[in-house]
Amino acid sequence: MATLVCFHAHPDDEAIATGGTMAKAVAAGHRVVLVLATRGEEGEQVPGVVPEGIELGAWREQETRDSAALLGCHRVVFLGYRDSGMAGAAANDAPESFWQADEFEAARRLAGILATEGAELLTIYDSHGVYGHPDHVAVHRVGTRAAELAGVPRVFWATMNRDRAREMVEAAARAGTPLDAERTERTDSEEFGLPDAEITHAIDVGEVLERKRAAMAAHASQIPPDSFFLALGEEDFAAAFGTEWFVRPGQVRTGPQASDLFA
Repeated sequence: MATLVCFHAHPDDEAIATGGTMAKAVAAGHRVVLVLATRGEEGEQVPGVVPEGIELGAWREQETRDSAALLGCHRVVFLGYRDSGMAGAAANDAPESFWQADEFEAARRLAGILATEGAELLTIYDSHGVYGHPDHVAVHRVGTRAAELAGVPRVFWATMNRDRAREMVEAAARAGTPLDAERTERTDSEEFGLPDAEITHAIDVGEVLERKRAAMAAHASQIPPDSFFLALGEEDFAAAFGTEWFVRPGQVRTGPQASDLFA
C-alpha cells in the first residue's frame, strides 16, 4: 500500500477538489495525509455559524479535522501560514501570508512531512492554481519544489475540466437555471482549470460521493446548505462533483484519461 499526501491552500479545498479521491484511497487501504498551507482566515463567513469570540481560522481548522475524519484521513497537518485572500486583496501583502512566504522555507516544511510519511504520491494544483487564487498558485510552486526535495516519485496536479465546466454552465442556462454571474465568469476565464485534452486522469468518485458531500457540508462556515455546492439535486451534484480531475506533468495522453492515481 502507498501513502498519498494531498496539499491544499485552505480548509474546504480538500473536500471539493480531492475529497472523493482521498476517500477511495483510504477504502483501498492506502495511507492518506492532508496538508493545509493556511487555516482560511480570510474566508467569507456564513452568518450564525462561528460562535462569538472564536476566531475564524480556529473554527475552520476544526471544520477541516471533522471533514478529514469523514473522508478517513489518517493525519491532518497545517503548515502555519496565513490565508492571503483573493487576488488583489490587502491580505496578499501581509508578511505572514502564504503568498509572501519564502518558497524554499515553505517547501522545506512540506518536504519534511513528505519524507517522514514516505510519501509516494503528492497532489498539488495546476500552474495557475485552478482559478488564479494567490495561495493556490503558491501551493503549486511550493509543492513542486517540496516534491523535488523529498524525492516524491509521483506528483499530480488537481485541476478542473474547463470544457466540462463550460458545458454545464451552458446546460444550466438552457434549463432556465443559470449559474450566478461570478461562477459563469470564472469558467469563461483561461485561468480556470485546464482543457479536457490536457487532463491525464479522471477519477470517478461516485462510490464515495455521499461521503464527499458530507465532508463539504462539514465546512459549514463557508458552505451553507443552500449554497451552489449543496443545493444541487443528486443527479446534478454527481455531474458537478462525481469526477475529480488530475494532470501528471510530463505524461503524454494517448487515449482516454486514466482512472487510478495508484496504477
